[in-house]
Amino acid sequence: MNWPQLLTTERHGHEALGLDDLGRNHFHKDHDRIVFSGAFRKLGGKTQVHPLAKYDHIHNRLIHSMEVGSVGRSLGIRVAEEIKEQLPSGIQPDDLGIIVQAACLAHDIGNPPFGHAGEYAIQDWFKRNDTQMYLSGLTDSEKRDLQKFEGNAQGFRTLSQVEYHLYNGGLRLTFPTLGASLKYPWTADKAGEKGKFSCFQSELRILQALANKLGLIQKPDGRFARHPLSYLMEAADDICYALIDLEDAVELSILEFEQVEEIFLDIQGTKVLALDNSGNVSPARQLSALRSKTIGCIIDAVVDTFVAHMDDILSGEFNGDLISACPDGVRNGIARAKALAVNKVFMDVQKTETEIGAYTVLSTLLETFIEAGFEFHQKRDKKQLTYRTKRVFDLMAGEAPSEHMSQYEIYQRMVDNIAGMTDNYALYLARQISSPG
Repeated sequence: MNWPQLLTTERHGHEALGLDDLGRNHFHKDHDRIVFSGAFRKLGGKTQVHPLAKYDHIHNRLIHSMEVGSVGRSLGIRVAEEIKEQLPSGIQPDDLGIIVQAACLAHDIGNPPFGHAGEYAIQDWFKRNDTQMYLSGLTDSEKRDLQKFEGNAQGFRTLSQVEYHLYNGGLRLTFPTLGASLKYPWTADKAGEKGKFSCFQSELRILQALANKLGLIQKPDGRFARHPLSYLMEAADDICYALIDLEDAVELSILEFEQVEEIFLDIQGTKVLALDNSGNVSPARQLSALRSKTIGCIIDAVVDTFVAHMDDILSGEFNGDLISACPDGVRNGIARAKALAVNKVFMDVQKTETEIGAYTVLSTLLETFIEAGFEFHQKRDKKQLTYRTKRVFDLMAGEAPSEHMSQYEIYQRMVDNIAGMTDNYALYLARQISSPG
C-alpha cells in the first residue's frame, strides 16, 4: 500500500470534490460532519462502561470518543512528523492528525444502548428466534449479520449509508477517514472466534469500493488489510478505555486509588508519585495528573512502534495491534489495567444488575419492532397493517422501511432505529410498550 493512495481526498457518495474552504480542508470537513451528526450527539446518552451511572461526570460514549479523538490526533501528528518525507505533496502532519481524530470520534457511533451488553442482547434475541417465522425468509449471510450483530459494522453502516444521505453516501466522508475508522474490514463470515467484523452484507460493495480507492491489500482469506491509520485509532481507544475506565471505577468506589496508581506508575517506569502528598490534593486530582503523564508515555511508545513496523503495516503483514508490539512496560501495564477492569470493574454488582435489565429492555423493543417489520414484509401495504404496527411505523416516521425493501433490509431499518436510541430513551420506550402510563 502507498501513502498517496491511502490519503486520497476522494469521497464516498460521488460528491463533487470542490475546493477547500478557508482554513478547512477535506479531512476537516469529515471531522465537522461527524461532530454535527445526530448519531454522534446521541453518544452522550449511551453507556461507556457503567450503564445509567448515578454520577453525571462518569464517562459516556460521547466523552470517551472525544478523549479518544484527542489522543488519536496526537498520534497522527506525531507519526506524520516521523514519516513526512514519505507523505504525498500537499499533505501536512495535521492532516493525518485530523483523519485519525475523525476516525476516533466515529469509532463507537454504531454502538447500541447499554454498550456491549446491548450488542449481546441483540445477538441473543435473533439467535433465540432462529426457529421462528421471523427469520425464515433470510439467507444464511443475512441471518449471520443479525445473530452476530456488531457495533463496529453498525458504525460503518451509519457513516456510509444511514446518517444524513440515506442510502446515498451517508455522511459522504473521504475514503481515508472511512478506512481509518475500520478495525475489521471484512464481513461476518470472516469474523473468526472473537466474532469481530466491520461490514454487514448490505455494505459489502461499499467496502470493496473503499478498498479499491485506498489500495487496501486483499489477503488470501478474503479479508482486506487495514488502513495504516486505523492502527492509531485502535491504539487511542485502547489507551483511553484501559486507563480512564479505571479512573471512573475509583470515582465510583469500585477500586482504590492505590490499585490504579501502581499500574500507572509501572507504565511510566517509576515507583514515585511526583505530586503533592501533603493531603492537600484530592486522590481524584492526583489520579488525573498521573493519568495525563501516563498517556504521554504510551503515546511515545506507540509512535515509535508504528514507525518501526510501518513496512509490515503497509504490506499488510502486520499482525495484532500496536499496544501489543510496544515495549514490555507499556504492553504489560495496559494488560494489567484491562485485567483489573475485567476482574473488578466489569463484575461490579450494580453494573451486572443494570446489564441484565438491558436484555429485557432490548428484547421488548426487538420483539415489537421486528414483529412490525415482519408484518410489513408480509403485507407490503401500510393500509393493511394492524393498528399496533401502524403506530410503530408512525413512531419511526421518516426512518421507517419502504415497500421496495427486502425482508433483510426491513429488519436492518428496525435495528437501525433501536441501535440509535440512547440508554434512557430505550428504557422509557420499553416501559411504555410493556405498561404505558
